[in-house]
Amino acid sequence: MKIFETRTAPNPRRVRMFLAEKGLLEQVQFEQVDIQQGENLTPEFVARNPMKKVPVLELDDGNCVAETMAICRYFEEAFPDSPCLLGETALEKAQIEQWLRWIDFYFMMPTGMCFQHTTGYFKDRMTPVQAWGEECGKSVEQFMHFLNDALDGQEYICANRYTAADINAFTTVAFARVVNLRIKPEHSHLQAWYDRIKARPSAQA
Repeated sequence: MKIFETRTAPNPRRVRMFLAEKGLLEQVQFEQVDIQQGENLTPEFVARNPMKKVPVLELDDGNCVAETMAICRYFEEAFPDSPCLLGETALEKAQIEQWLRWIDFYFMMPTGMCFQHTTGYFKDRMTPVQAWGEECGKSVEQFMHFLNDALDGQEYICANRYTAADINAFTTVAFARVVNLRIKPEHSHLQAWYDRIKARPSAQA
């Protein structure tokens, strides 16, 4: 199996952490894609993922799976004896899915928009709107405040244990630092949680 990724990008990191927690990193060969140079726009890459995004999983039979959580779901189902990160009971699965969607829609997406529109990283293929990027940055700060409150008295985001929700939130907090959006001093619960997740070996994947 191969995963086409950009190591410095947040979504591939989510997959690597997921695989590290499941003990599956050695099952995969990682191929680097230079998205700044447009390697994700080549016909060869587009054949694997028409959306032109990383990461992409290519199975040994040639089938490809794009989208971060779709890739994680594949490994969750294909390796049932590895640690469960997407829930065991109906309630756990629902709660984790709820948080994954909240994190994607209200945290990761505005962080990505803030990055794209305030840094001009992809200005060769899009028109950055500085004001929109700044507005998205405000949404990121609001979600960090919400997450801090949710973590009051909690070691992990949901299900009373480490799950994919912790991975996705952790990588987004780290990504937000690129645009100088950081955990505020008053967000003590969020900071303690972040330090806890950062101390896990998978955070280095």
